[in-house]
Amino acid sequence: MSALRFLGTTSRDGDCPTLYEVEGTDQILVQGDRVTAPEQLAELRHVKEHETFVTVPRSLLTRFAPRDKPGEVVPFSEIAHLFHEFEHTAWRLETRRGYASDRRSPSWAAWKAGTDITAEPPSAWRENVARATAEGRRFERVRLVDEPLTEGQEFLLLTGLGNVNSGEDIRNLPRSKAEALGLPDYDLWLFDSKKIARFVFDEDDTTLGVILSEDPADIAAACQARDAAWHHAIPTREYVQRVPSGM
Repeated sequence: MSALRFLGTTSRDGDCPTLYEVEGTDQILVQGDRVTAPEQLAELRHVKEHETFVTVPRSLLTRFAPRDKPGEVVPFSEIAHLFHEFEHTAWRLETRRGYASDRRSPSWAAWKAGTDITAEPPSAWRENVARATAEGRRFERVRLVDEPLTEGQEFLLLTGLGNVNSGEDIRNLPRSKAEALGLPDYDLWLFDSKKIARFVFDEDDTTLGVILSEDPADIAAACQARDAAWHHAIPTREYVQRVPSGM
């Protein structure tokens, strides 16, 4: 059975109106209040026995209903140029509890061996961040964190200090708060509020590729998520001080 991808909701305080995409298909799942009024059901046409009906606010459909077909999964390398070419802001949402790419890195092995990894030498990523921020462009990132932190999140919190020193604004948001805000449950990059690259992972946290989209509904949902997350997320240097010293 295909997995669901959260698209967006206009609900508050646990109300139900929500849209999902059925992964790998062109189907949209609508969650809303079931229609039970006999006079309304009597007006419906060509009703099959297995069908049911729900109502949702018009604003849910106009804001989040996709207008384009889902894109194909492409290698991450195909978006590498966007990190150099974006004009204003590259914003990342990280939702996973760990990443295979981190666990396979030399920095992970060094950290596990007890080495201080908070002041690693410059990397190509950090050099590009420094150039972009010197030009007035912004690299921003919100990482969802569990409480207590997972091992992967501890690692990212420490390595993130080097990224912050290079000019990247990384903030941390408790997962419970993200769920209350209705944030997406998938990773993405949002470039200049115009293009999205949504990550696809396997069950071992390995990146399989990304799906690119310029669909206005996708962009609107990502911008809404960014604004909500950014308002509540805690800057990395401040969040490090809140984590138990035993980390």
